[in-house]
Amino acid sequence: MDRSNLSQLAVLATVAAHGNFRAAAKQLDIAPSAVSHAVSQLELRLGVRLLARTTRSVAPTEAGRRLIERLQPALGEIEAAVTAAIEAGDRPAGLLRITAPRTAVLLVLAGRLTGFAAAYPDIVLDLVTEDRFQDVVQGGFDAGVRLGESLQPDMIAVRIGPRIRSAVVGSRRYFMNRTVPRHPSDLLAHRCLRFRFSSGVLYDWEFEKDGEAIDLAVEGPLIVGEDTTIVRAALDGAGLAFVFEDYAREAIEAGRLVRVLEDWCQPFDGFHVYYPSGRHMRPALRAFVDFFRASK
Repeated sequence: MDRSNLSQLAVLATVAAHGNFRAAAKQLDIAPSAVSHAVSQLELRLGVRLLARTTRSVAPTEAGRRLIERLQPALGEIEAAVTAAIEAGDRPAGLLRITAPRTAVLLVLAGRLTGFAAAYPDIVLDLVTEDRFQDVVQGGFDAGVRLGESLQPDMIAVRIGPRIRSAVVGSRRYFMNRTVPRHPSDLLAHRCLRFRFSSGVLYDWEFEKDGEAIDLAVEGPLIVGEDTTIVRAALDGAGLAFVFEDYAREAIEAGRLVRVLEDWCQPFDGFHVYYPSGRHMRPALRAFVDFFRASK
């Protein structure tokens, strides 16, 4: 094999991942024309079309798809070997890919990212924000961040944030002509603002008190996939919101939102960083875990 093909194969895989020459060029830090030239030269050498190009997007041909599928493990091994060389001597360095939901980023990670970057200048943290649960091995991530209760038993999990509570809140205007709920079942008579996960699943409101657990499929005038929008709607009197209390804390303390059913909202373990138990822990990942680890 002509070893000059290696760099062109890496370019091909990057273009296929992004579906766009310009985005691939940005990641590779080269000119878009250089990306297009590398792919064209590879296709010329192999004598087969690897990418189908349109004015708006780029997608692998059948031959390109088969080639890329076989390429991915090898390219991953090359990247791991390069990272291992960089980290020789246990120096935290190199690219660290973490998947995390928006809530974890906003409530746990965002306020400390600058501090992490300053503490570990040789680490490039690639933080991919997505609410859908991600298989870190299949997705090519070093680790993920999710609520502890949602993790599989074969994962090593370390809590990196405080314990969490939810809060049911509504505006004073909303409660002017409505009875304050005393039990979760009372919510069935209220206008509730619902949350939809990126998977399309609607969240059922979860309550617990004295060992009794209740999951409630509430109804209401609004379904949203973003917590701050739900809080804003509750402030405007649209209905009751059920969110992590940190999203509503300021409005509660200011008296703009009224909290109800507080005794039914028990604290639970918060966000954890998770990674496969059988995987060697890179110094960069160890640095991330130690930096964000929750205090006892």
